[in-house]
Amino acid sequence: MVLTLHRYIFRELFRVFVLATVALTLMLSVGLLVPAIQDYGVSPGQIIHLLGYFMPITLTFVLPMSALFSASLIYGRFAADRELDACRASGISMWTLIYPGLTLAIVVAVANLILSFYVAPSFVHRSERSIKANAEHILFRNLQRKGFYTLPGSSYRLYADRAIPEKNILEGIIVVNMPERETGWLVTAERAKVRIDTHSTYNEAIIAVENAYRFDEDNWFYLGYHEVIHQFPSLLADDVSFQKIEQMKRIQADKMKFFPIRKQVLRARAQLAVEMLAGAINVHMKQTDSPYQLEDANGDSAYYLRVVECQVKSKESNTLTLTGPIQVVQEDSQRPDRVVEYTCSEGEISIENEGEDLRFEMRLDNPTWRRPGVPSGRAVVEYFNNLRFPQAIADSVNMDGILTTIEQLDTEASVLKISPSGQLKSLCKRIPAVMTKIDNEIYAEIHSRLVLGLGCIPLILTGIALGIQFRGGHMLSAFGASAIPGGLLVVFILSGKELTKNPSTPALTGVSVMWIGLAVLVVLTLWIYRRLLRT
Repeated sequence: MVLTLHRYIFRELFRVFVLATVALTLMLSVGLLVPAIQDYGVSPGQIIHLLGYFMPITLTFVLPMSALFSASLIYGRFAADRELDACRASGISMWTLIYPGLTLAIVVAVANLILSFYVAPSFVHRSERSIKANAEHILFRNLQRKGFYTLPGSSYRLYADRAIPEKNILEGIIVVNMPERETGWLVTAERAKVRIDTHSTYNEAIIAVENAYRFDEDNWFYLGYHEVIHQFPSLLADDVSFQKIEQMKRIQADKMKFFPIRKQVLRARAQLAVEMLAGAINVHMKQTDSPYQLEDANGDSAYYLRVVECQVKSKESNTLTLTGPIQVVQEDSQRPDRVVEYTCSEGEISIENEGEDLRFEMRLDNPTWRRPGVPSGRAVVEYFNNLRFPQAIADSVNMDGILTTIEQLDTEASVLKISPSGQLKSLCKRIPAVMTKIDNEIYAEIHSRLVLGLGCIPLILTGIALGIQFRGGHMLSAFGASAIPGGLLVVFILSGKELTKNPSTPALTGVSVMWIGLAVLVVLTLWIYRRLLRT
């Protein structure tokens, strides 16, 4: 008889639970897709795939609410129809009647833990791979739809008169770069070819422009062929909240696998490389009479630089100021007879991109140029791009041991033979702070998933008890009242997460707040059942 009763109650619970889960999952999944549709311009076919990828994420939050709704509704109706009184009159205890609800609560708690730790992160990374496979299509779709596209997590925005997705070509293109607290620039070109390379931990956009002109704040000059290269993070999966437990452990073991840390390290590495270049040029100028040799990445041209002094620019990162008189002799490797000499009093050296393959550019302001057999002239500005760092500097800032190199800057083993600038010190100090922040976020994320999963059991049991107590009123009143403890638990979890992000607060404090929330919910559940059993 008891087994039949349990089947009856559990069947009713499961029926309402499934219906509520399907309805809430569809609504919330569509809500999660709206930002992806707006930001990335995904196609209708991709929307269907992403809907399936997002379902495990929404199920993590939907399952407890659906089970809570089912428990409060079914047990409330069970009590309102006097079936509960009949069972108790037959000698069946209250705890025996609660077994089906407790079973559902345990199943939901286990499912929630599996979803949050394994299934949902796995599906997020699948959705990331799906978007990566169509990254170029998304870029061209946005350009066709809106006329512009902002590279994710960057200061670059693209405008184009015409997009040809079949050939990855843009016509009438403008590339605008507006970094924070720094002077921006824009590049215009007749056409450009766009390529997006995807990697496991980051993406890289390469925009190759032809017959291009660059416009700075005060002047403009002809570039010809030029490449704009920018690394940007994963579109969806680059978040601690979307990592499996194994991935969190890998991030803790190798911080460079996580893009937010990698990005900070690359910034410090670029600043270190440009300051090493300044030191090398200054030492060379003081010790020898010969010019300092540079060359472009393709090996087409060699440049021989003479300068009085090279200084780090205080207001702009990755930039050096050249103090004149400055002399640059350009030799073409294909045509040795084509030698051009530039002389001026002002110039700059700056990093082109902060990726793994560092390149820099050199700019001369109002230079006078001379070429054998041709009358001399003056240019508004002369610009040399895609220059390669000397091999000794490139080896010193190799990515394999860059963290150790940065840690040794304040020691005798430092690769930088001059005193580091305030900018470099600031960038290096941020790296341990970012690492600590990521460690705290991982610590908080693991405990928040545990608290939320385990909290499903007392939450659903509370719904059962309140459903029975509200049997004389509206059925949804029980669900509304039982949702309050769930909201309280969420407040404790979110508060704990915010506390872990505060560098002045120990991470243990935030985690303790989460578990205190669970303890409060358990105490509240026990108090409600004590009152229920008394009546």
